[in-house]
Amino acid sequence: MIAAIGAVASNGMLGLNNWLPWDIPEELAYFERTVAGAALVVGRLTYESMDVVPVDTFVVTGQKDYAVRSGCQRVASVEAALRQALATGKPVFVIGGASIYAAAWPYCERFFLTRIGKSFAGDTRFPDSIPLDRWTLVEDREESHLERHSGEAVVCRFLQYAQPVVKPLPAV
Repeated sequence: MIAAIGAVASNGMLGLNNWLPWDIPEELAYFERTVAGAALVVGRLTYESMDVVPVDTFVVTGQKDYAVRSGCQRVASVEAALRQALATGKPVFVIGGASIYAAAWPYCERFFLTRIGKSFAGDTRFPDSIPLDRWTLVEDREESHLERHSGEAVVCRFLQYAQPVVKPLPAV
């Protein structure tokens, strides 16, 4: 299975300075639980923001001399990363950033998306090119959690979408 997972603020922001614009521990814990044991496909900037990088992380970058941590692999395209991640036999999660989501969505069977019910300043927007309105909503769970920067309660909608038609990965 190939899936994507991400979170987006009500104004479309998903990143600020290569990290999340919000600090909601429960949302981050949900992310960590969901991707535990999976192979990860990630863009270079998102990869660089990660403190802990599990083995079987495939970093998409055009930089041929880019060094990755032990257990990770550098790949030149999203399609190559997805093929190599599938070869691990583990579930595969695309975890960002925005350009990686935009390139990977046609191949994803599922999209786990947390909608944060508040606007946040940011420098990276969720890609408009992902047509979630054509996907089937299979889970919708709403919870209120404390956002630690502001001290305010924020509604988080944990959504799971299934894509009705998944594009096959191109042959090598």
